Amino acid sequence: MSERKIRVLVAKPGLDGHDRGAKVLARGLRDEGFEVIYTGLRQTPEMIVAAALQEDVDVVGLSILSGAHMTLLPKVTRLLREKGMDDVLVTAGGIIPDDDIPALKAAGIAEVFGPGTTIREVADFIRANVRRA
Repeated sequence: MSERKIRVLVAKPGLDGHDRGAKVLARGLRDEGFEVIYTGLRQTPEMIVAAALQEDVDVVGLSILSGAHMTLLPKVTRLLREKGMDDVLVTAGGIIPDDDIPALKAAGIAEVFGPGTTIREVADFIRANVRRA
C-alpha cells in the first residue's frame, strides 16, 4: 500500500481579502505532491483549527497580509495545542515584519516565509519538518 500524501491546510485568517498568494501556494504544493485543502478567505482561528481537525492535516499554512499576525497566528497555535494537535506543523507567510518573527516562532510557528520565497523552498521545509503518525 502506498504511503499517504502529506496533507496541508492553507488558511487565510482574519479580515484579509487578498488570496492570490495563498491560491498560488495551494496549487504549487499540490503540484509538489501534497494533498492541499484551501479554506478560503476570512477564517477565524476557530474555523481554521476545526478544519485542520476535520481534515486530519499534517501541516497548517497560514497566509496573512493584514497586519493582525501577532494576534491571530498565536491563537491558532494555542487552539491546535488545546485540541491535542501538537504534532501539526504550522507555518506562516505573507507580509510579516522581521522583528515579529521571533515572537511568532516562540508561539509555535515553525517557519515564516516572506515575499520571494519559492514553492520549492516551502515544500522542502515541509518535507524536512513534518511529523507523521
